[in-house]
Amino acid sequence: MRVLVATAVPVERDAVARAFPEPGAGVSSPGVALHRLPGGFDLLAAGVGPALAAASTAAALTAAALDSAPYGLVVSAGIGGGFPPDAPVGSLVVADEITAADLGAETADGFLPVTDLGFGTVTHRPPAGLVAAVAAATGARPGTVLTGSTVTGTAERAALLRHRHPRALAEAMEGFGVAEASAAHGVPVLELRAVSNPVGPRDRAAWRVGDALTALTDAFGKLAPVLTSWNPHDR
Repeated sequence: MRVLVATAVPVERDAVARAFPEPGAGVSSPGVALHRLPGGFDLLAAGVGPALAAASTAAALTAAALDSAPYGLVVSAGIGGGFPPDAPVGSLVVADEITAADLGAETADGFLPVTDLGFGTVTHRPPAGLVAAVAAATGARPGTVLTGSTVTGTAERAALLRHRHPRALAEAMEGFGVAEASAAHGVPVLELRAVSNPVGPRDRAAWRVGDALTALTDAFGKLAPVLTSWNPHDR
């Protein structure tokens, strides 16, 4: 089975690549540049934010389908913020729900997701069996991973998100966009995040980006055989 791994930026893509014993090589398709690894893995630095991540992932999925070599799974991967104390810095989170945190409307009575407005989707659910297998292989904690176009920078915003999404463990900017593109192509999706900082007040001194990237590399070292052996019919 071919697997597309979509990260936001090249440094995350390279952290995933370091988990594989062979270096791989760059390949180009219309509108997308991939790093191809042995064993059926293609890595994509899809860009920051849900819109660009969705567009880049869709381009990669379309190119693969046109080449008669479609992907069987898409993985949104990278670092992100963790909600303390459940997802401390250096830990791993695997999404059992990929949720858009800010897709909707603000009203006098509070925030309404687009589903409450009568259209759209705000949550994608990865295959439960695959989530369980990833958690067992890597030690990642399953829970909701939120996607936002603006990351949280205050304690008030962090508290508000936890109130709206009690099962939220992590926050990032790309997962929902990757999931939307995957859903449009009928391909299952997974999201894995290594926690680099707590969700809350923006404190660069508290970030541990290097540790999170190392955790991401270690996770994919354990994860690769799980993903390639997974049967998409076991959704």
